[in-house]
Amino acid sequence: MFDRLISARLLGPAAALRRARALLAEDQPARAFPLLARAASARLPEAEFRVARCYLEGAGVPQSLSEGLRWLERSAGQGHVDAQNLLAALFLQGVLSPEVLDADPLFARITPQQGATDWARARIWAERAAAAGSPEGQSTLAFILTIGPEDGRDAERAAGLYEASARSGWPQGCLGWALHRLGRASADPAVAAATDYAEIRVLLERAIKAGIPMASAVLGEMMDLGQGGPADPQAAARHLATAADLGLRSAQSRFGRMLMAGAGVQQDTVRGESLLRRAALAGDGDAAAFLGDLYARGGDLPPNHAEAAMWYRRAVELGHGAAARALGQLHLAGTAVAHDPQEAARLFRLAAEAGDREAPGLLTALVTSPEAGERAHAVGQAWFAEAAEKGDLVAAFNLGTCLADGIGTERDDRAAAVWLRRAAEGVVNAQLAYGLMVLAGRGVPADPEEARGWITRAAVAGMPQAQAVLADLMVAGTGGPRDHAQALALYEKAAQAGVTQAMFAAGAMLGGGHDVAWDRAAAQRWFAMAAERGHALSQLMLGRYLARGIGGERDPAAARMWLEQAQAQGIAEAEADLAALEPADASPSASAA
Repeated sequence: MFDRLISARLLGPAAALRRARALLAEDQPARAFPLLARAASARLPEAEFRVARCYLEGAGVPQSLSEGLRWLERSAGQGHVDAQNLLAALFLQGVLSPEVLDADPLFARITPQQGATDWARARIWAERAAAAGSPEGQSTLAFILTIGPEDGRDAERAAGLYEASARSGWPQGCLGWALHRLGRASADPAVAAATDYAEIRVLLERAIKAGIPMASAVLGEMMDLGQGGPADPQAAARHLATAADLGLRSAQSRFGRMLMAGAGVQQDTVRGESLLRRAALAGDGDAAAFLGDLYARGGDLPPNHAEAAMWYRRAVELGHGAAARALGQLHLAGTAVAHDPQEAARLFRLAAEAGDREAPGLLTALVTSPEAGERAHAVGQAWFAEAAEKGDLVAAFNLGTCLADGIGTERDDRAAAVWLRRAAEGVVNAQLAYGLMVLAGRGVPADPEEARGWITRAAVAGMPQAQAVLADLMVAGTGGPRDHAQALALYEKAAQAGVTQAMFAAGAMLGGGHDVAWDRAAAQRWFAMAAERGHALSQLMLGRYLARGIGGERDPAAARMWLEQAQAQGIAEAEADLAALEPADASPSASAA
C-alpha cells in the first residue's frame, strides 16, 4: 500500500533505483519500471542498464529491441561493464543486427542467431569491458580475436585474455583457455609433450559446473583419448551424453555414432539414430552424411537409398564433400534418384571443391565418358579451369586434356599445350601427353628432342604407357639415338605392366630384324599375351607362328582360330594365311612371313 501512495517522482534517483532493485528481487517488474525510468533519466548507469533489460525481455514494459539497444548503449557509454558485456554478446549473437531491429518490437524472448553477427560493434564493447578488467569481457574479446574476421585475429593476444579470464574463474574463460592449449598441443608435438593435460581437465570441469555443453564434449574427447589420465571410454561417453542432452549438436553427432557402434556405451541404435537426426537437422553435416551412409549400406534391413539420398542432400547443403560425392554417384547410377549425369557432375565438382579426394577422379572419368553429355562435360571443364587457375596441376592436366579433345569446349591445341606444359611439372600423365603434342607439333612447334625428353621423364617415373612410347622413339632414333636393346627392355617392362601394344612390340623385336638377339619362343609368348587381349596384329602373328611352328610346335587348329579372329578385326593379310592352311599341311617353315 505504501508503494502505491508514493510516486516515483517523489523519490530521488538513487532512492528510486534502490526501491526498484527490491521490487525486481520480488519479481514485480511492472512496479519497478517507473522507478527505474526515474533513475535512468538522471543518467544513473545501473538504472539505464536495468531499463534496457526490461525492454529487451519485455519485463514490466512492452518488449522493444530498439529501446533496449538505446538504453544499453547509454549505460555502456558511461562505463557500465555489465551493459558493455551484454552489448558485445548481443551483437555476436546477431540479436541486435539491423534486420532484427527492423522487425521490432515484439519478441517472446531474446533468441540467439536471429540475424548476422556484427563483429565490429561486438569488439568495440568487448574491448571496453576487457579494459575494465571484466573476466567476461576478456573471454568475449578473446573469442572475437580467435574466430572473428581474419584481418582482426590475434592468437597471441587472445591467449593472454583467455588465461586472465580463466584465472578469475570465469567459466567461458576456462573453456577458451583449455581449447587454446589443446589446439597448440595438437599442432606441435613438442608443445604436446610439455602440455599439462590434467590441468586442462580442471579448467574444463570448472566450465562444466557452469553448464557449458562444449566443455563436457571436450572433456569427453580427452577421456576417450586418455589425455590427462588413463583412457576411460565409459566416462567419455557420459560427458558426451551430457553435452548431447544440453543440445550441443557436435556432441549429439559424436555420441549418436558411439551409440550406433556400441563404443564405450551399450549399443542403442534407436537412440543413436535419433541423436544423429537431431544433429543433422540442427546443421551438423557429418551427422547427415553418416545417416546417408547408414541408409545406403543397410544393416538388418535392406538399404533404403531414397532415405540415404535425402540425408546426403541435407549434408550437401551443409557443405559436406563426401556426401556430395555419394549423392553424385546415386545420380550417376539412377538409384532412388533421377539418372542425371549433369547433376552428378555438379555434385562431383562440389565435392572436389570441398576437398574430397575421390571426387576429382570421378569427375574426370565422367567428363571423359560418352555418357556424360555436353552439359556435364561443360561442368567438368569449368571446374578444371577454376582449379587449374589456382595452381592445381591435376586440374591443369584435365583441362589440357579437355581442350585437346574438345570435351566440354571447342578443341584448342594451343591452349591445351599451355596447360599440359604447366601440369607436366608435376603430373606424370601430363609429361607423356605434352611430349606427344610436341612430337606431333600440336599447338606448339614440333621438336622431337624436347618431346623425347618429356616422355623420358614419364617413363623414368614408372608410367608403362610412356615406357612403350619411349621404346618406339628408341627403335626409330626419333629425338635421340637408336637403342634397340634399351627399347626391348622398356617394351618388356611396359608389357609386364599390361600395355598390350608393348607386348606386340616386344614380340616383333624378338622375332628378328632388330639389333637384339632373336628369341622366337619368347616372341610367341608375347604375341599370345597380346592376342588374348584382343590385339589384332598379335592375333595375326600368333596364327602365323602356330601355323608354321616358328616359335615351337605347329598347331594348325589354334593357328586357324587366331587368324580368323584377326580377319574378323579387319586384318586383310589374315585371308592369305588362312587360305594357305590345308588339312594335310606342308612341312613347317623356319622363317616368319
